[in-house]
Amino acid sequence: MGITVQNITGTTAMVIWPKMASCADSFYSVMYHPNWNSMLSSYSRKSFQKEERVPTSRSSFIVENLTPLTTYIVCVTCQSANPSSDQCRVFNTLEQDPASASNTKKELALGIWLTSSVLLLIIAAILLYGCLHLLCRRRRERLQGRNGTSEQDHGKAWTKSTVHNSEELGRQSQLMQDIEEKHPGGIQLATIIENPSACKDPVMPTSKSWERVPTIGQCSAVN
Repeated sequence: MGITVQNITGTTAMVIWPKMASCADSFYSVMYHPNWNSMLSSYSRKSFQKEERVPTSRSSFIVENLTPLTTYIVCVTCQSANPSSDQCRVFNTLEQDPASASNTKKELALGIWLTSSVLLLIIAAILLYGCLHLLCRRRRERLQGRNGTSEQDHGKAWTKSTVHNSEELGRQSQLMQDIEEKHPGGIQLATIIENPSACKDPVMPTSKSWERVPTIGQCSAVN
């Protein structure tokens, strides 16, 4: 069939074959497999690792993703037929190209860098969310504490004012009782002074408070 293999590298090879009239309006099958010496002599299609279909308008195909320093067998048939020995060729791949190895290393490093960057961004976002959540919770607790303190202060002030008023009323009540006990007529005198109309009806004071109670004329003078 006149199959040739050209432009062999560590990972690729170009397979070239002459056009076949019997494959008009159909396709070519390009089959390849490593370690060709382990294959059976029948060259069955099931023994090949890869198979590619190529339109009949083409007479060449680039085999890719090969392993460097490996022996391969490649066969070209018409319409997925089982190949024969004259439809196959054996070739050896070369060492990996330094430029390809460098590109592979660069791609690997770029992939690692992108993965690390994404992980760092995720970790930073989680930490930022945690910090903001903690700050909001502390602020809310601080505000609740201030409100509770204000309510306690208000309650203490109200209680203190109530106690103070109660004590003041108690003192005034005790003072009035003391005055009544010491001067029984003093209350009537205070009533007369505060209410001048009470002077119209003279009040007869007791003997003890006679000198202190004003007469009717004195009451009119007060009026």
